[in-house]
Order: sequence, then C-alpha cells, then structure tokens
Amino acid sequence: PPPLLRAVIMGPPGSGKGTVSARIIKHFGVKHLSSGDLLRDNMQKKTEVGILAKSYVDQGRLIPDDIMTQLMLNELKSLDRYNWLLDGFPRTVAQAEALDKECHVDTVIDLDVPFETIKCRLTARWIHPASGRVYNLEFSPPKVQGIDDITGEPLVQRDDDKPETVSKRLQAYDAQTKPVLEYYREKGLLKSFSGTETNKIWPHIYAFLQTKLPDVSQKNVATPR
Repeated sequence: PPPLLRAVIMGPPGSGKGTVSARIIKHFGVKHLSSGDLLRDNMQKKTEVGILAKSYVDQGRLIPDDIMTQLMLNELKSLDRYNWLLDGFPRTVAQAEALDKECHVDTVIDLDVPFETIKCRLTARWIHPASGRVYNLEFSPPKVQGIDDITGEPLVQRDDDKPETVSKRLQAYDAQTKPVLEYYREKGLLKSFSGTETNKIWPHIYAFLQTKLPDVSQKNVATPR
C-alpha cells in the first residue's frame, strides 16, 4: 500500500481553515483531528486531561505544551492506520518537536491569507441585539448602514467581532505560530497557499494533494468544490 499521509493544516482564525479542512476530508477521505474539538470533547467527558485543561481555559490561560501534546499524541495512536490531517496542533515549536519524535509529518499546508482580508471578514458581522438578526457587511448588509432593516434600531458588534479584538487574536496567532511555520520551512515541509478567497486557493491545494492521494469523493468533477 502507498505510505500514509501525515498532514498538518495551519492558518490564522478567519483564513478559511475550516472550509478547506472539510473539503480535504470530503475529497481525500483523511481523518481530521482538531485540537479544539478534542479538547471540548475531553472537557465534556470530564477525562483527567479534560479537567486539567479546563482549569487553564477557565483562567483564560493557554494550555501548556505537555498537556496539549499528551492529548493529541494519545489520540493519534488510534489513527496510526489512517491518513490524517492535524488542525490546531502543533501550535508551538515544542509541540512540533514532540510530534516529530512520535511520527514523521509529510506536509504542512499553510493558508497564507493577508491579515487585512481576514480583518474585513471577521469584523463584517453586526447584530440587532433584541431580535438576534445577524448582518454581514460583505454578504448580507443592512439596507441602511448600522441600522436594523425591520425596527430601525442601531446594530452592534459582539466583542469578538470588534476590530481591536480581531487584531489581538491575529497578533497572538502570528507571535505563536510564526516560529512553527519557520520550523517546518527549514525542514522543507511547508507548502504555503496564498490568496484572499478560499474558492480560489482551494484548486491549488486540491491539485497538490492529488499528487499524494486519490480523490475518493463520489463525483470526480473537473472543478472540485
């Protein structure tokens, strides 16, 4: 059998990583392991590591490398017969080194989307608090800027969607993850895909992965979606 694919996907919040991961899973039948999903799952099930992780999350602190690594590597043991895609891990060089000791990563897919694009994307959401109506300045803007279509009341932004919060999140990603990208770049494993639109980046990622895996989705259409 062909060697198994060991892939990592990286990209800042709002870069389209979720969409791209879903398409990779659909077309190439890989197992997707997301650190966020795994953490939530362990917290819900109140596993030992879940309880430990929750104590950090509750204090608004980053979960230490060794806890994250233990969690992910433990889960990867059960996937050793599958092609897999890691998402949200490794976040630090220490995590990347720990992963390397356990298995050989083949490729790191980096979504290189300009921060300005992401900022526009993430700050485009405005809500009408009383009704919960959501507007998106790019896709479904209100008829009058800043005003609810139905009541004429002002729209507000959630704290998460405010430009200063988004900037902070992007800076944190940058500070934390740049060294990991460098680590993989030096090993010759980093494959960066640049662009401002997921649908335009995707065909390039698809073509790249096709050199490594067959497309297993039902309809192999000429333009993969």
